[in-house]
Amino acid sequence: MIKQTNVTTEVVPELASEPKKIKRVGLLGGGFNPVHYGHLLVADQVFHQLNLDEFYLLPSYESPHKDPKKTISAEHRVAMLKLAIADNPNLSLDLSEIHRQGKSYTFETIRHLKEQHPDTEYYFVIGGDMVDYLPTWYNIEELVTLVSFVGIGRPGFKKESDYPIIWVDVPETSTSSTYIREKIKQKCSVNYLLPDAVIAYIEKEGLYQDDSDNKMV
Repeated sequence: MIKQTNVTTEVVPELASEPKKIKRVGLLGGGFNPVHYGHLLVADQVFHQLNLDEFYLLPSYESPHKDPKKTISAEHRVAMLKLAIADNPNLSLDLSEIHRQGKSYTFETIRHLKEQHPDTEYYFVIGGDMVDYLPTWYNIEELVTLVSFVGIGRPGFKKESDYPIIWVDVPETSTSSTYIREKIKQKCSVNYLLPDAVIAYIEKEGLYQDDSDNKMV
């Protein structure tokens, strides 16, 4: 007869796990009306130069600035963004501000993201021409404790600020959404200014053809 032995299973406490790796995520906000190669160039350069883990384009719903920057519908802008980044695995979309609607205050967006992802460090990209306006941003004193600002140098603007800025050099481009809309209205070519898939979408949907669309920023 085989004698049974009572075996007590000892529960071994889990070894102390290594601290969670802090994820480093870049954000580039804007109207993207429409998205163009200048936006994509900045996003890609910042992603690589800062060795980030992820990078998100963050379309706004409504500009919070005193001089409101009107845009076409969020549906069109998001559709163009998806087409623009389809072939770049490093770039994604964050639609927090679109879903929240109302004025897109960066402070509210970053606070929400930090609540959702407390182990993530965010790097918010702004043009060198916007640095001087930081003192006017909503809750800026608290905002700078939640996010790191990344400044993109602009000709004629000094790389100076009372707030901490990480400066990144990106090849200069004068491309702007305003310029592109003007050219489309004038029925001029916008080849090489924005992705072909975005151009095809604009043509299919008949965007930026009249004065009301053309005045949008």
